[in-house]
Amino acid sequence: MDSLLNQFDIDRAAIERMLNDAIGSADDGELFAEYYESEGLVFDNGRLKTGNFNTGQGFGLRSVAGEVAAYAHSGDLSKAGLKRACDAVQTIKGGRGGNFAAGPQGTNHKLYGEENPIGAPEFEDKVKLLEKMDAHARNLDERVRQVTISLAATWQVVEILRPGGDLVRDIRPLVRASVGIVAGEGERQESGMYGFGGRKSYDEFLSEDSWQHAVDEALRQALVNLDAKPAPAGTMDVVLGAGWPGVMLHEAVGHGLEGDFNRKKTSAFSELMGKQVASKGVTVVDNGTLEERRGSLSVDDEGTPTNETILIEDGILVGYMQDRQNARLMGMEPTGNGRRQSYAHSPMPRMTNTYMQSGDHQPDEIIASVKDGIYAVSFGGGQVDITSGKFVFDCTEAYEIKNGKIGAPLKGANLIGNGPEAMQRISMIGNDMALDTGIGSCGKNGQTLPVGVGQPTIRMDQMTVGGTGV
Repeated sequence: MDSLLNQFDIDRAAIERMLNDAIGSADDGELFAEYYESEGLVFDNGRLKTGNFNTGQGFGLRSVAGEVAAYAHSGDLSKAGLKRACDAVQTIKGGRGGNFAAGPQGTNHKLYGEENPIGAPEFEDKVKLLEKMDAHARNLDERVRQVTISLAATWQVVEILRPGGDLVRDIRPLVRASVGIVAGEGERQESGMYGFGGRKSYDEFLSEDSWQHAVDEALRQALVNLDAKPAPAGTMDVVLGAGWPGVMLHEAVGHGLEGDFNRKKTSAFSELMGKQVASKGVTVVDNGTLEERRGSLSVDDEGTPTNETILIEDGILVGYMQDRQNARLMGMEPTGNGRRQSYAHSPMPRMTNTYMQSGDHQPDEIIASVKDGIYAVSFGGGQVDITSGKFVFDCTEAYEIKNGKIGAPLKGANLIGNGPEAMQRISMIGNDMALDTGIGSCGKNGQTLPVGVGQPTIRMDQMTVGGTGV
């Protein structure tokens, strides 16, 4: 695809002159241009319920001075549209004598090529595949009452232009498939879900082995929950499984390590740099450079190359995730975490793929160490207060642990705690770190972005568990 700047009805030199005049005397800023295509299909109760295809383009123009930023955006890639945006943001003048911040260091690391996943396979073939998945689920067990399957893909091209002419381009494919199954017996019914995806084409995800595994897993979880008994409530040892349970780490800890919350001192981790904030052995990183992962990017939405940023090392807080503005105000370096949902949104510090690294224990050894507790394999929704660190997470698949052995499945368990305190309760870390299957999305200040999470199997001592069991 040609440069997005070629979509304007003026040449690049004229665009650069307008950009320099509008924000060249500010502290920082950029022109962010975007083109996207997206599609989505939902198959529910044996028929195609929705199918859509969208395409769009636009730009956002930002000017930054100290803690203040002006932002204008438009879907009109034209001289007139750009002039209106320039007029809107040029009231912001430099907070440091008009010395425009140096641009980010360039990168030769391109995670993705120009291949667009949308359109292959054809729409009709996708519908036939959804029909096969639905039939497969219903043939597996007569207790299946509802099957909902979705396919979604986006293809995004972004370009970031800064005063002085530095131009960065990134290609971002993204696909996702998910299967939800409701199984019932008598008047009781329970649900199970499995999703998978990444920044690549559909091919791997739509192979027969992949989609059958997804259907099988969704049904397995539904049937497990159908047999589950009410979860006990109280204080007990908890084992979290590898992979998707890292969503708790993402919410309860990750957001608290984003630069803006710490600059404003509204995070539970504020002013704790260099201090012990987790048990020894706990190392947490944010890594946007992993190929084909849902949260990965060649560069962030300010043009900064993504990095592997160590946040907590052996229990010590050593880093924050930073965009350019907050890094500058805090006297730190940007980490490639300036992200935005689209051209209509201003960037802010956001996670990419955030996970805990492996430890030394075997998963079986960790479970065997618990006399009476809970083994949480999967989480659903949750709530977190960034300032206090308090959280509540619902377990969508959990089991009791009795005398070191996994027992009956549990329904209605939720994990309650405080992020910094919970990190101090980690007593064993498994050697089986895994990332999620490619389904994570993160919301912040009204913007939703794809992210990755992960962790090894871990033991957390004496956590508060909510439940309905007597």
